[in-house]
Amino acid sequence: MKFIRYGERGAEKPGMLDAAGQIRDLSGHVGDIAGEVLTRLGDLAALDPESLPRVEGSPRIGACVGNVGKFICIGLNYADHAAESGMQVPPEPVTFAKYSSAVCGPDDPIVIPRGSEKTDWEVELAFVIGTRGKYIAEDEALRHVAGYFIANDVSERAFQIERSGQWSKGKSSDNFGPIGPWLVTPDEIADPNALAMWLDVNGERMQSGSTATMVYKVPFLISYLSQFFTLEPGDVISTGTPPGVGMGKTPPRYLRPGDVVTLGVEGLGEQRQICIADT
Repeated sequence: MKFIRYGERGAEKPGMLDAAGQIRDLSGHVGDIAGEVLTRLGDLAALDPESLPRVEGSPRIGACVGNVGKFICIGLNYADHAAESGMQVPPEPVTFAKYSSAVCGPDDPIVIPRGSEKTDWEVELAFVIGTRGKYIAEDEALRHVAGYFIANDVSERAFQIERSGQWSKGKSSDNFGPIGPWLVTPDEIADPNALAMWLDVNGERMQSGSTATMVYKVPFLISYLSQFFTLEPGDVISTGTPPGVGMGKTPPRYLRPGDVVTLGVEGLGEQRQICIADT
């Protein structure tokens, strides 16, 4: 099934898509697609979408997971992206946090922060944990996934790399974490490690790749992270990006107000963001 959250920011309602791609309201069954609800998405998938109220019009689409807990990102997880960044593939996954204030809907604007000259794009496969776990065995790892979705790991490279300290301050500006449009349950994704992905800026193809070239695959990442801390329902993990980011262009190319970013991952829909300047 494909779950969705729709409505004004901060007041999103839960929904699911029917066979025609129409949003159906789930408010009569759950309060949100968040937290412990993620542990029982299978029960919701048993509902007949045709029996649910149809949502009319074209409402704003919110982040596909509400009340995100930890937002864990994996850096340099594609060898060719590491090369364009001038870095080596690490012997263990590079991890960093996006703070939850970065989370926004898939079509909300990218807000370029004050003082930014190097705001960049990164199309990524992301997923959300549905079952709590610690010290998870790799062959059990996928049982802990509630669903998959697209993330754009928007990054301010000067804040991230040139200003010392942790990467997170270059990764966590407001609206630097669009997720969605859909949360797609694992039964619809035969192999999360074999999905085509792409990103365009103003209609020009910048990134084209596949999760097949990830260095550290989804089951390994779940097992690896769970050795250090408990993974909880609502924790989001974003798995890294293929080559083609602005930092890797010759000369480098970064986002400016008015630019339009579109991106997609096979089976998970598309995002579209207009870049605006922070006020």
